[in-house]
Amino acid sequence: MIEVVGLSLAFVLGLLVKRIGLPPLVGFLLAGFGLNALGPYVGLPSYTGPVLEHIAHLGVLLLLFTVGLKLKLKNLVQPVVVGGALLHFGITVVVFGAGIAFFTDLPIATVILLAVALSFSSTVLAAKTLEAKRELGAFHGRVAIGILIIQDLIALLVLSVAGGHSPSWWALLVFALPLLRPVLYWLLDMAGHDEMMVLMGMVLAVAVGGMGFETLGLSSELGALAMGVLLSGHTRSQELSHSLWGLKEVFLIGFFLQIGMNGLPDAQALIFAAVFALVLPLKGLLFFGLLILFRLRARNAFLGALSLTCYSEFGLIVAAGVLEEWLVPLAITVALSFIIAAPLNRLAHPIFEWLELKLIPLERHSMHPDEQPASLGDATIIVMGMGRTGTAAYLALEDRGYKVVGLDSDPDKVARQQEKGRTVVYADAEDISFWHAVDLSCIQAFVIAMPDTEGVVVAARQIRRQGFQGPVVTHALYEDAAILMKAAGADETFLTMNSAGMGLAERASARLASSE
Repeated sequence: MIEVVGLSLAFVLGLLVKRIGLPPLVGFLLAGFGLNALGPYVGLPSYTGPVLEHIAHLGVLLLLFTVGLKLKLKNLVQPVVVGGALLHFGITVVVFGAGIAFFTDLPIATVILLAVALSFSSTVLAAKTLEAKRELGAFHGRVAIGILIIQDLIALLVLSVAGGHSPSWWALLVFALPLLRPVLYWLLDMAGHDEMMVLMGMVLAVAVGGMGFETLGLSSELGALAMGVLLSGHTRSQELSHSLWGLKEVFLIGFFLQIGMNGLPDAQALIFAAVFALVLPLKGLLFFGLLILFRLRARNAFLGALSLTCYSEFGLIVAAGVLEEWLVPLAITVALSFIIAAPLNRLAHPIFEWLELKLIPLERHSMHPDEQPASLGDATIIVMGMGRTGTAAYLALEDRGYKVVGLDSDPDKVARQQEKGRTVVYADAEDISFWHAVDLSCIQAFVIAMPDTEGVVVAARQIRRQGFQGPVVTHALYEDAAILMKAAGADETFLTMNSAGMGLAERASARLASSE
């Protein structure tokens, strides 16, 4: 009965809120409150709450394990990431704490924990939003994810301290975990690509990390994160993350359902949520100001700050551990912040275009870590997007004697290409200021090999707005995407799968001809 009613209600409400442009998580929270209200009338058993709590815990462990798989220490030690995360956390806790203490008579410990819970931003919402826009690897996406990971580490520390976890002397063994890395790498190689990979991820997150750390008197959440970090350097870590994505999402549904099962919102909870929804813009403005302080350009500061402007499911995890009586008000607050943040993030680029002239003067007049080139040297062809398709196009054009330059918004990808001796520079095709500053006088053609349709459309439109009259060639997976690209200014759009099929047919025909 639990799975029938719970999953059905979660699916219906998740689909409804998704249709109006909101994250399904909002629907799952509503489904939890619905289960709470309807439980006695539909015959839900008394053990519904404990079952959902167990499923929710599995979802949290898998979430932290996949976060750990994306963790690269060199991206965390940047001043903008560490400084931005810590300064924002400290300022937010002080300001929110002072406000809560002024308007309520709560104990100081509760005030501090509430302020801490509200200081975090949503890893799930930000990761989903950035991934949907193919911006996880872009400069602002990397900064946002780095800040979120620092926040997650702070949340785990708060859970361990406030939850009363008392580590045993055996906990010192965690410092020897890096010695297990070769064994874990070997196991991941042996696991293959199918169900054994998924099972290995589950064992590491739940058994080795979760239960193992609990046995040592440490947080199971910290253990799951540590296991992910140990595998983050493996070449197949992202494949493992993708293979666990759907499973993790299903278990996390239980987390949001379980929140609703803790109680229905009363007037006090709704007032609390409404007040903190109104002050949510202050959270985003503080992020923007701090990122500008650390010399980011206005565009990356704005996009990064906007993706961080929401309250976090990690705040709910903290509340579930140490503030159970405040779980429902915080859940409503998080849901409202998702409702506000989701449409803003979807329109982030148009909003920046509208505000660009007001925001750019706020930049610091110094060398920016996300500086983009004003000149592309003596190149005559630009390849935009240096993934597999873009790299193949770059090499093919170079072999034909053309002077080619590649552009990509992922600094790591740019560095890897440069190590191989290729002329590749950091630039974001969706950044209007790049198009305003760059010299295109020597450029004769563009090849746009970016994976995101919206990004290709924006790039093609900007190229034509600069007065470029030469050929612009793109690729697309679907015919409707090709139509949009041509409308934006592309001269030719290759349907990738069609071209691959034609290539296979040509190879087969050539083999048949040679065998006759």
